[in-house]
Amino acid sequence: MTDPNAPAATPPGASIPKTPTRIRGLDDILAGGLPVGRISLFCGGPGGGKTSLAVEFLYRCAASGEPGVLVSFEERAEDLYANAAAMGMDARDLEAAGRFKIVHAAIPRHAVSSGDFDIQGFLAVLDGHARSIKANCIAIDAVDALMRVFGDPEREREELHALLDWLRTRGFTTVLTAKSAPSGRQIYPFLDYMADCVLYLDQRFEGQVRTRRLQVVKYRGSGFLPNEHPYIIGRGGFVFMPVSSVSLANKAVGEAISSGNDALDTVLGGGYLRGSCVLLSGASGAGKTTLACTFVRRACRDGERVLFIGLEQSEEAMIREMLSVGLDLQPHLEAGRLTILTAMPEAAGVEHHLARFLDAMTDIRPHHLVVDAVSACRRMGSHKAAFEFLVRLLTACKDRGVTCFCINQIAGDLSLSEVSGIEIASLMDALIALGYASGERDIRRRLLVIKSRGAAHSMRYHELTISDRGISLKSDEAPPEGRRS
Repeated sequence: MTDPNAPAATPPGASIPKTPTRIRGLDDILAGGLPVGRISLFCGGPGGGKTSLAVEFLYRCAASGEPGVLVSFEERAEDLYANAAAMGMDARDLEAAGRFKIVHAAIPRHAVSSGDFDIQGFLAVLDGHARSIKANCIAIDAVDALMRVFGDPEREREELHALLDWLRTRGFTTVLTAKSAPSGRQIYPFLDYMADCVLYLDQRFEGQVRTRRLQVVKYRGSGFLPNEHPYIIGRGGFVFMPVSSVSLANKAVGEAISSGNDALDTVLGGGYLRGSCVLLSGASGAGKTTLACTFVRRACRDGERVLFIGLEQSEEAMIREMLSVGLDLQPHLEAGRLTILTAMPEAAGVEHHLARFLDAMTDIRPHHLVVDAVSACRRMGSHKAAFEFLVRLLTACKDRGVTCFCINQIAGDLSLSEVSGIEIASLMDALIALGYASGERDIRRRLLVIKSRGAAHSMRYHELTISDRGISLKSDEAPPEGRRS
C-alpha cells in the first residue's frame, strides 16, 4: 500500500491526469488517484463512509496544497468538522489557512414548496466559496438530496446536467456522494452514466462480523484494480487493502538460522532459512508454541526483533506457560526485542486485524513474526476471509524478508489434509507436523518435517520430549545425505 504522506504520480501509460487521493491504499486501486477536472461519484448504502471518504479526500488535497470546498445538503458543517477530527484530521486549521471549507447548504423550504428553487442560485454561492480560497477540488455531499427538491424526473436530469457542465467547465476535480437503496440499486441510476469514475462502498455482515468493501464500478480513460477491496475507517482515516496488488515479487530466502535447538537444526538440515515461512501444525499440546518460542528466545538472544501475534491466549498466560518449559521470555519483552500483540479474532473483521498487524510490522520492523494460531483466523469471519488475511500477511512478510512462523492447531492426527491449515501449506517453505504416537505404556510426542525447501532435512519421525529444560529430539537415523525437498 502507498504511503499516504508521499506524493503520488500518475503511473506510466495512464491516459488521463489524476489527482492523488493520498488515502492509504486507494491510489493503488485507482492506479494513481481521481481524474483531474472530472466527476467522481461515491455511492453506497448507510454506514459505508461515503461522506467521510469525500471529507478525507478534500482534507488530504488541501493539506498538499490543493484547496477544496465541501458542500453538504444534509449534515451540518460543525458535525463534519467533528467527524474529521475523530479520524485524526484537524480541518479547522486548514480552514483558518484558507485552504479548506465546509458549507452546509440548507435548501429553503418555501423555495421548494413554491417551485421557485433554481440551481443557478446555488451555483453562484458555490462559485463565491470556491473563489474565496481558490479551490481546485469540490465535493458535493448527498447530491441526491439536491435532486429531490425538483420533484420531476426530467427536471432532475436537466438540473444535474447543468451542475455537472458548470463543474467541468471550471475545471474542478469533483466528488459527488449519493445514496443507494439497501438492495444496492441506485436511487438515481443515471448518475453512474454521467460520472467519469464511480466507486461503490458497501458494508455487510458475515458470521456476525462486519466488513466493508470498495468496488470501482467504472473509470473512464483509466485502468484500475478489479474485484472488491476491504477497507476500514479508524483514527487515521481510511485504510484500503487492495487484494489484486498482492504479487509474487518476494525477496529470496536467506541463510540458515538456528531453531534454538541443536538436534532440531540437524533434523531441519541446518535450521530455518531467514525470510522463509514455516508452518508448525499439530494437535493441542503437541508442542507447537514451545517449538516457536524456542526459536523466539534464540533470536532475541542474538539481538533480533520478534513480533508475536497471539490469537488464542493472553500475553501473561503465554509467558507463564513458557516458564514451565524453561523458556523465560520476560527479559526480552522488557528489552524491547520481543513484542506481543494479542487479539480476539471475533472482535473485528479481517481488515481491522490485518491493518493493526501491518502497522505493527512497520513500527517495529521485526526480523521474525509468529502467528499463534492461524487456525483461529476462521473466527474472523468466513473461511475465504481467513485465507485472504493469511495470504496478505505472508506476502507482507516475504516482501520485507521477515521469517514467519504460523502455528496451526488440528483436531486429528498428522494427515496432510489436516496439517495444511487454511489451505496455506503450498505457500510455506517449511512444514513441520507434530502429533502423538501410542507406546506400550504411554503416549509420546513425535515430529516430522514434511518439507523444508532448499535444505537436506530428515524424512523420518522423531520423538519429541518437552521438560522443564525445554525440548529434546531423539532419532535412530541421521538425515539422508543430499536430500532436498
